Amino acid sequence: MVLRVEGVRFAYPGCAPCLRGVSLRVQGGERVGVIGNNGAGKTTLFYVIAGLLNPSSGGVWWEEKLLQPGCWRPEMGLVLQNPDDQLLADSVWEDVAFGLRRLGMCGQPLQERVRQALERVGCQALANRPPHHLSGGEKRLVTLAGILAMQPQLILYDEPSATLDRRSRQRLIRLLPECSPTFLLASHDLDLIREVCQRVILLDQGQICADGPTHDILGDPGLLRRYELD
Repeated sequence: MVLRVEGVRFAYPGCAPCLRGVSLRVQGGERVGVIGNNGAGKTTLFYVIAGLLNPSSGGVWWEEKLLQPGCWRPEMGLVLQNPDDQLLADSVWEDVAFGLRRLGMCGQPLQERVRQALERVGCQALANRPPHHLSGGEKRLVTLAGILAMQPQLILYDEPSATLDRRSRQRLIRLLPECSPTFLLASHDLDLIREVCQRVILLDQGQICADGPTHDILGDPGLLRRYELD
């Protein structure tokens, strides 16, 4: 077992609960797609797993250890929906190196890890550019490089194909299975989910309404119509 989420509930101040007792298990090596309409709770669920939000009940376990909200989790990587929320440094190189520096890495090992990460996403030529000078698609690939440099065991992708052109999207499809053997990917892009995920979880109004093999969930037109995902 890699990840276990049990009975997670969460509500933003003054709002109705957006997670209503969510429970799931993700085994090592699983590639899991998370689908659902806006407001279903996909991003909130990822924030709870990553420790950015504290659930009102329930919890998250990693390798059978209960994780504490607010603590940094280098074994997990979170690729945010909006790359501008994730790019903080003055240059692409420094941004990719940020997490590694927090781990205490420096010198040649740091240089090599950053170089490899940028090469994997095809952004070597952007190393000295300020992140705010990049296109939306370039920013997204750089945020992915920053996560890859950390070599996490689990990656959470929140709408990773948004703003990507066709070429960058194809590169992403090739990259995702190589980046981490275990990931959760939230997306409205059902074709992307179909191509890279083995299993699909359908969220609606903060609850898991379906969970199964990708070909069963995405191959059920009645289910997709019921939740307006067709």
